[in-house]
Amino acid sequence: MDNKLRLDGKVALVTGAAGGLGEHFSRTLGAAGAKVVVVGRRLQPLQDLASQLQKENIQALALSMDVTDPASVKAGFDQAQAEFGLINVVVSNAGAATDKPALTLSTEEWSQVVDINLKGSWVICSEAARRLVDASQPGSLINVTSILGHRVAGSVLPYTTSKAGLEHMTRAMALEWARYGIRVNALAPGYISTPLNSEFFASDLGKALIRRIPQRRLGTPADLEGALLLLASDASAYMTGSSIVLDGGHLQSSL
Repeated sequence: MDNKLRLDGKVALVTGAAGGLGEHFSRTLGAAGAKVVVVGRRLQPLQDLASQLQKENIQALALSMDVTDPASVKAGFDQAQAEFGLINVVVSNAGAATDKPALTLSTEEWSQVVDINLKGSWVICSEAARRLVDASQPGSLINVTSILGHRVAGSVLPYTTSKAGLEHMTRAMALEWARYGIRVNALAPGYISTPLNSEFFASDLGKALIRRIPQRRLGTPADLEGALLLLASDASAYMTGSSIVLDGGHLQSSL
């Protein structure tokens, strides 16, 4: 690996790490040399992941955390900092979605998605930023958005709205915190193959969606590794307020 992409000496916190992309991000950061704090609401799968990472000689800590609750986030950061030191890389990956037409959406369903996707990222990033400022240390905060933060789709109104908001919030935080050496960027994946969506993409509807992707394939978690390491590492020292789209050209497809 290019030494510029190494993360030795860094402490990375990944939200929504119990499975899917969050688990893969945690492994990628740990393999690059970072100590990794894996957080989410379900502690057991996080502990299982931390144990697996430790067997791979990666220092890992599992913490239960509700990203929408500032007290829960503060307590988690306190514990992580006591064990590993100052967190200087954050991957805000926790997310939620609904698959429901807007006219049948309840206020509670709206709030659940927007609170996790948007408020949760604000709570996590602001907690990390305050500690970095207090310590006069630089850091890299990475918000996981989506191509649906750039374009829209049906039946996912709170998801696409929250991801668009997260894209804009990333730029706003980058503007305010650049003076402190804190970089804030976004990863915007397209459709990525995971165990949770494999059944859908094997269906006729799923296959039709894949045909609309210019590369004619789904992405894989490995396709996100290069951009993740770029943003987490000092190789992107002059990048802030950027959004890296990884979608096989999907955003460029014709309407």
